[in-house]
Amino acid sequence: MTEKILILDFGSQYTQLIARAVREANVYCEITPYNKEIIYEPALKGIILGGSPFSVNEENALKADVKAMTEHVPVLGICYGAQLTAKNYGGKVEKSDKREYGRAIFSITKTDIILENVSPSSQVWMSHSDTIKELPEGFELLGTTESIPVAAFKRTTNNGQKATSNEKPLYGLQFHPEVYHSAEGKTILKNFLVNICGCSQDWTPAHFITDTVEALKKQIGNSKVIMGLSGGVDSTVAATLINKAIGENLYGIFVDNGVLRKNEFEDVLAIYKKLGLHVIGVDAKDHFYSKLAGKTDPEEKRKAIGNAFIEIFDQEAHKIEGAEMLGQGTIYPDVIESLSIHGPSATIKSHHNVGGLPDTMKLQLVEPLRSLFKDEVRRVGLELDIPHEMLFRHPFPGPGLGIRILGEVTAERVRLLQDADAIYTNGLKKHNLYSSVWQAGTILLPVKSVGVMGDERTYEFTVALRAVTSVDGMTADWAHLPYSFLADISNEIINNVPGINRVVYDISSKPPATIEWE
Repeated sequence: MTEKILILDFGSQYTQLIARAVREANVYCEITPYNKEIIYEPALKGIILGGSPFSVNEENALKADVKAMTEHVPVLGICYGAQLTAKNYGGKVEKSDKREYGRAIFSITKTDIILENVSPSSQVWMSHSDTIKELPEGFELLGTTESIPVAAFKRTTNNGQKATSNEKPLYGLQFHPEVYHSAEGKTILKNFLVNICGCSQDWTPAHFITDTVEALKKQIGNSKVIMGLSGGVDSTVAATLINKAIGENLYGIFVDNGVLRKNEFEDVLAIYKKLGLHVIGVDAKDHFYSKLAGKTDPEEKRKAIGNAFIEIFDQEAHKIEGAEMLGQGTIYPDVIESLSIHGPSATIKSHHNVGGLPDTMKLQLVEPLRSLFKDEVRRVGLELDIPHEMLFRHPFPGPGLGIRILGEVTAERVRLLQDADAIYTNGLKKHNLYSSVWQAGTILLPVKSVGVMGDERTYEFTVALRAVTSVDGMTADWAHLPYSFLADISNEIINNVPGINRVVYDISSKPPATIEWE
């Protein structure tokens, strides 16, 4: 049985970072809403209370019974979680004399196993407007900063009496150990996980693969699974895991929607064959082009591509007799979003990764990656010997080049963009720039401009090159690619792609712009 840490979500922007830090210590964890019932199973080793944008003193403050938790497992409160802990036990939490955000210097006032191997003074990251003015009776101060009296604490007694053996350790940190700017925060979290919760740190990619394949065998049995593949990281790793469990009972369907990158259909099918996956390749370019004809609005194009995919997938799926299950590459951030205490985020646009298969298919879902973050999916993929170039490709939207062609999508415009984009992407790889960029792509603009080639005037299309640096795609800065590289790529595109006579470079960050143009 896999050991588990539970992280209670009170709405903080940093909650996923806590989970990432715990996973980096090779300890499995799950995020759950603060108000969901906790099942105290033997595998549960500890609970972390996350931060929150709210105040514990608000009338409708988010509450949790910390005392009840410590009857079962050790508990660590972070920021709001620390304030909630102090308030639960009778401490005083008030508005700070001044709001404390950003870097601070944490000074240890008393040594403790949670602070083992932590410097006497170290940088931490604060983000709070309330502060703990007085600790409850039976609690001990472990550290302070210049601005706040209580930066770390633990419970030593229960209402003046020594804590009984039934009461587990209880700690609080006013700062955020999970963020990069807390220099020794990961050490503190590891101390909590190992020294206090007794976690064995055995949750590794190999461990995950073994457990997942066994679970898939039990879930699927002799049933057939169909799965729409995209050539992307998530669907490829998910398919490879399912294949290890059930072999040829997995039927992959890879659709050429006409807006893939140059030669991608053939290249991806070759990799799938090398991986031993049973994949049906469907050339549906003409079907997609007919659905996109005359459409220029980005949202209409997205929906046309999504609906066309569903039609083709449904058509191909019905050719597979006895298929009862649907494989999907759902990953943990998707699950967290749906379980968030705020509910799913407001829709800015239809999601890039089109899907939404018809309810009439009545298929049971198989989602082997639903507990993993993206970087963990890649590590599992490496363990499965999936080629590095497939695992570490730049993100690519589901509607593909359909939303990188501004205006109407036609076969000729797709060809122009594929050729230009291939030159750009291959150039990034050749000059060792590809891995330093989070995402890069070429956009075909719906405008023509005058140019001169030899003694002739031309009137051809313009393309924009886009490259950004980012951690998670939520925010992004334009990549400062060398001018000499951009000059070489511009010349190569114009000289080798008839129909394009001008190349520009996009220097917009997100926000206010988005990574994709549509």
